Amino acid sequence: MLLYKTMYYAAINNQFMPAADAKLQVSDLAIHRGYAIFDFFKTIGGAPVFIEDHLDRFYGSAQAMRLNVNYNCDELKASVRKLMDKNNLPDSGIRLTLTGGFSEDGYTLAKSNLIITQQEIKVKPLNNDGIKLITYPHLRQFAGAKTIDYQMAIWLQPQMREQGADDILYHHNNIVRECPRSNFFIVTHNNEVLTTGTDVLNGIIRKQVLGLTVDGFTVAERNVTLDDIRNCAEAFITSTTKNILPVTQIDGRTIGDGKAGQITTLLSEKIEDLITAHTGW
Repeated sequence: MLLYKTMYYAAINNQFMPAADAKLQVSDLAIHRGYAIFDFFKTIGGAPVFIEDHLDRFYGSAQAMRLNVNYNCDELKASVRKLMDKNNLPDSGIRLTLTGGFSEDGYTLAKSNLIITQQEIKVKPLNNDGIKLITYPHLRQFAGAKTIDYQMAIWLQPQMREQGADDILYHHNNIVRECPRSNFFIVTHNNEVLTTGTDVLNGIIRKQVLGLTVDGFTVAERNVTLDDIRNCAEAFITSTTKNILPVTQIDGRTIGDGKAGQITTLLSEKIEDLITAHTGW
C-alpha cells in the first residue's frame, strides 16, 4: 500500500485514484523480493526538468532488469501529464516505479506494474556549509540500473547518525563509487573535476556536469580513489533533488576550508542555468 499524508492522486497501470487508495497485491515481486526499478524527476512551474534524460534512463533500467514497461514513451508522458493536471503541484517530484509484477510463485517475473506518484518538493539554494560523509565498503547490485534496493543505505543510518554524518559514500576495491542517492565528484589541486566512471548510476545532473566547460579545468570521468578524496581541494554530490551540494567533510577530515569551494559554486550556477534551459516537454 502507498500511503500519503496529503490526498494527491497516483496512477497504477494508467488507472488514476487518490494516492491513499493506491494498492498492490501482496504477490507483487516488489513486495516479495524487492524486485523493481524506478526513476524520479522534478517539475518546476508545472514543467518537467530533463524529462527525456530521465525517461531514457527509466527504459534503460527496465531493460537491464528484464522488465517490460508496456507503455511507449508518448503514452508514459501522457500519463504523467494527466497526473500533473489532477494534482496541480507546479513544483514537485514525480516517481515512476516499475515492479516485477504479480508472481504466482513469488519468484518468477510476471507482467510489470507501473506506478506513478507525485509529491510536492522544494529545491533549496546552494548550502555553503555543505554536508558530512562517512565512507563504507559496498558495491550496489546492478549499479547501472536504478533499482529500489536501498537496503544497505537504510541499514547504515544508525551508524551514520552516531558519527554525525549526513550521508554515506560507498567505495569498492579502493575506488570511490557514489552515495546511495547521489553521485560524487572531487576537484583536484591539478584543476580537474572528476567522478568515477565505473559501477555507478548514471545520474542526470552528473551527466550535465560532465558536459560542462570550465575555463582552466578538465571535467572528466576517471576512477577516484580513497587517496584522491583525502587530498582533494573540493568535493560535491549531484542529484535531481539537490542539484549540486558541497561536501565539506569526509570521515572527519575537512575538505578545503570547510565551505563550498569556488569551482563547486561555479558549477552550481551553471547547472541552475541548464535546468532553466531544459525545463519543459
